Amino acid sequence: MARRSPLPINESTTVPAQRWILLAQIAEELVAAERYPVVLCDRSVLDNYVYLLLSAGRQKSLEELIFFWTSTYDVLVHVPIVHDPRPDGMRSTDPSFQRAVEERLMEEMATRGLDYLELVDRDRDDWVGYIEETIWERLGPAQLELL
Repeated sequence: MARRSPLPINESTTVPAQRWILLAQIAEELVAAERYPVVLCDRSVLDNYVYLLLSAGRQKSLEELIFFWTSTYDVLVHVPIVHDPRPDGMRSTDPSFQRAVEERLMEEMATRGLDYLELVDRDRDDWVGYIEETIWERLGPAQLELL
């Protein structure tokens, strides 16, 4: 969603920019949930809120929304930092900013008591299979097991 933002992102972000990203993310998730039985997002609203926390601190007006919306997710997956950011024209290339986002995200997940899949101790080649297996387990079998 940040890539579509008409407002500043990364280290230059503002409260209005992060609100735009947050609300656009929620709107997209609502539409997707009406159209498909399973919705997979590459970022959660909490990721977005962490950028806002780093730039402007807690926003009381958004706290309840973030709390509620994170409860709508069935599975959160923490994808660890595996290398310094590479320039792609949008993403911040500052490793210290990347680490600050990562640390604050982990702090927020712990503070909020959010359960998540951790990939840090897994072979990167196995990440997709592990996530897929977990999602299938949570969706439940198409039929009951016989024995």
